[in-house]
Amino acid sequence: MSSIADPVAGRPISDTKAAVASAPAITLPVAGERELRLDLFRGLALWLIFIDHLPTNILTWFTIRNYGFSDAAEIFIFISGYTAAFVYGRAMLQAGFVVATARIMRRVWQIYVAHVFLFVIFLAEISYVATRFENPLYSEEMGIMDFLKQPDVTIIQALLLRFRPVNMDVLPLYIVLMLFLPVILWLMKWRADVALGLSVLLYALTWQFDWYLTAYPSGFWIFNPFCWQLLFVFGAWCALGGAARMSRVLSSPVTMWICIVYVTFAFFVTLTWHIPQLNFLMPKRLEQWMYPITKTDLDVLRFAHFLALAALTVRILPKDWSGLKSRWLRPLILCGQHSLEIFCLGVFLAFAGHFVLAEVGGGAVTHALVSLAGILIMWGVAWVISWYKHSADKDASRTKRTGGNADMAGGSV
Repeated sequence: MSSIADPVAGRPISDTKAAVASAPAITLPVAGERELRLDLFRGLALWLIFIDHLPTNILTWFTIRNYGFSDAAEIFIFISGYTAAFVYGRAMLQAGFVVATARIMRRVWQIYVAHVFLFVIFLAEISYVATRFENPLYSEEMGIMDFLKQPDVTIIQALLLRFRPVNMDVLPLYIVLMLFLPVILWLMKWRADVALGLSVLLYALTWQFDWYLTAYPSGFWIFNPFCWQLLFVFGAWCALGGAARMSRVLSSPVTMWICIVYVTFAFFVTLTWHIPQLNFLMPKRLEQWMYPITKTDLDVLRFAHFLALAALTVRILPKDWSGLKSRWLRPLILCGQHSLEIFCLGVFLAFAGHFVLAEVGGGAVTHALVSLAGILIMWGVAWVISWYKHSADKDASRTKRTGGNADMAGGSV
């Protein structure tokens, strides 16, 4: 598996030039090789999303959204594009467009079913709590009042991905992006840089003409797919050889210092949000130019901040870093390896934590305990899923050796 950091970690510039000159449109991933850094940071993103969905507490101040323009959502979507290209890029190159599309659509269906299941259980959780404790504010705060008033209409809108309670915006975005993955991979198979260029063009046109998808009963999608597709496509482009082709830029000390300066600038800007006394440090013209730094349309400043963090990360954390085998990072990696299940679990736990803090109250210690309990539950469930899949794979292998059919037994994905 090629990696963003590999050329940076020690490959000579002259070798990189030769590799770039002879590189195909996209590079075939190495089968069977797992990139633990992707699992690590996807697991980290899931933990950060969970903490950010809780009421403000001590652990909230350890999430990256308080120290720069981007947050865990950028990490999650980028890695989703990166890993999706690895998984399905091989099928596109070896089996062709039709077979790859069929496999991608199967995955889209799995994510859609997970979203519907999450929606139903989440509604049941909120409705039960609101009724049991006679507090309709839970229903209003979590955005399900329209469902209680018109459940028939609202369910149809939910199935169309137009109605979503609070904290359920990521999966619909992921579903839409995965729907267009076959076209993205086909374009990259033809001309990877052209595919990325078209993505940038769509992003720019969206800003120019204010394109968006409407939501029910009013408003628009919290994550505008016309803009967030850029991060997803960029992740796919990096995975399929783009990172290797820009390795010289990534390895440059100039790039490193530009990233450091920009990350530092973003830190001081966000510091003025939390400490109003520092507002005098921000020139008015700069504020007028920068604000609002919108998350819905993936503001350029947010995208640039993520790129700066990513460029610095791949310099600091090489692929063969021994710490990736550490038992201390194992919980994060396990959660990242089962991201769909853990994301859904995190949505449930976020509301449960919100409910506990609202009913029980308490100070900073209680808030921290609720957050840590949620993280431990996510880790525990990820461990159980990993253990089960490992055991199922063993059984499937034995069944195949004895002439059985693993697909019929559910032993193959």
